[in-house]
Amino acid sequence: MGGRLWWLWAFATPELTVYSIQPGRGFQQAAAVLGRGFAAQLVRDGWIVYLCFTQAVHQTCLSHLITRSREMIAVSTPAAARFPQAVKTVLQAALDLRDRRDGGDISPHGLTVARGRLEAELDRLLAGSYRSPANERFASHLYRERNCIFTFLYYPGLDAANWRGEQAIRPAVVTRKVWGGNQTPRGAHTQGILASVLRTCYQQERPCQPVLIELLCSPIPKRLELARIDRPPPRLTAPA
Repeated sequence: MGGRLWWLWAFATPELTVYSIQPGRGFQQAAAVLGRGFAAQLVRDGWIVYLCFTQAVHQTCLSHLITRSREMIAVSTPAAARFPQAVKTVLQAALDLRDRRDGGDISPHGLTVARGRLEAELDRLLAGSYRSPANERFASHLYRERNCIFTFLYYPGLDAANWRGEQAIRPAVVTRKVWGGNQTPRGAHTQGILASVLRTCYQQERPCQPVLIELLCSPIPKRLELARIDRPPPRLTAPA
């Protein structure tokens, strides 16, 4: 923005995406969109700021953790690679367990037992000490995120990765690279609004042209209802 570094935020649900271009990447900026008391399910990457939403149900992105494990394995010595390999094995086993649950291939009791074993195995890995600085950093990150790693195994339907946000941010990043950014804060705010409308219309498979015409032809400012108003707000499912 105006030659200065600003950040692009993307918040996505199955039916709605909100973009916000802001001068920071802290809790204040995230809360400006979600609200400080956000108390729904929050699937996100490992950025520490999200932990400030203390009333939310958190799920850290397993895709990021598995990718980090693979990258560490590729550059580590055989001895140092054992820790990220073990972490990757636990995380992939958790995803397999989710698939078995969703496919009806395991009983609720079996799910509880298998989930407990995975949690115990990860705790055992995190209780160790590691001479490799990379392993130590990874273990510290996993320890901080520990309570958010297996949440999707307690809440059926909760995503295990923040792929919606990743997909939402890609077209906006391409636009930024081609275009170069805004000149003023007002321009950045306008871009966030237009991108949110266009992306949401795409998600809902509705043509965006009539929506924009409706706004442009309105004699007075009006509120555009893009959120689904024919259904109640989502409720948190009690853990199994």
